[in-house]
Amino acid sequence: MEFISEELLNYCEKFTSPENDLLAELNRQTHLKISSPRMLSGHLQGRFLSFISTLLKPSYILEIGTYTGYSALCLAEGLSSNGKLYTIDPNEETNRFAKHYFNRSEHKNKIELLQGDAQEIIPTLNHTWDLVFIDADKRNYSAYFDLIVDKVSPGGLIIADNVLWSGKVLNKEMDKDTEAIHDFNRRTSSDSRVEPLLLPVRDGLMVLRKVYGL
Repeated sequence: MEFISEELLNYCEKFTSPENDLLAELNRQTHLKISSPRMLSGHLQGRFLSFISTLLKPSYILEIGTYTGYSALCLAEGLSSNGKLYTIDPNEETNRFAKHYFNRSEHKNKIELLQGDAQEIIPTLNHTWDLVFIDADKRNYSAYFDLIVDKVSPGGLIIADNVLWSGKVLNKEMDKDTEAIHDFNRRTSSDSRVEPLLLPVRDGLMVLRKVYGL
């Protein structure tokens, strides 16, 4: 499902801050060399993530699902001067690709890529997260939420990608991935620890603000 036409998307991008040269190259090379380039956050969503990160000025960002590193580079733009972004992904091939671009970025010393199972790695990271971006295997979205929600700072944000899943969340009969995403949306929107806002940006972004005092 396309929520807006390609023509309207191009119009939105025209009046949005441009990608820098490194992000533009990463975008192009991902489409040329890596399978499933649709997984890339891309220009408009990338600028949204950078915008939110810049507003928060986070000290610690956690990203679950690195792919080729585009979203991590966008999120890193808003880090505080001594901030750190941890990004987790099990895929060795795309991690090598991402590291190439991380090493060329002005934020390279602020990004740490951890290869492996996020459910095993997250409990070993002893930080309070100001911003979390979830864009990994859809069937574990709820498990990731459970692992991190109590470690998010008051007023901090959790952002989950692909929560509309090409519109399949409206289907009466759902496959396993769609069921998992629908369950994540249902659970998080009724969780008193967070304030939800589901945005029809790209393939759907669930933005969850950690409630103060919880």
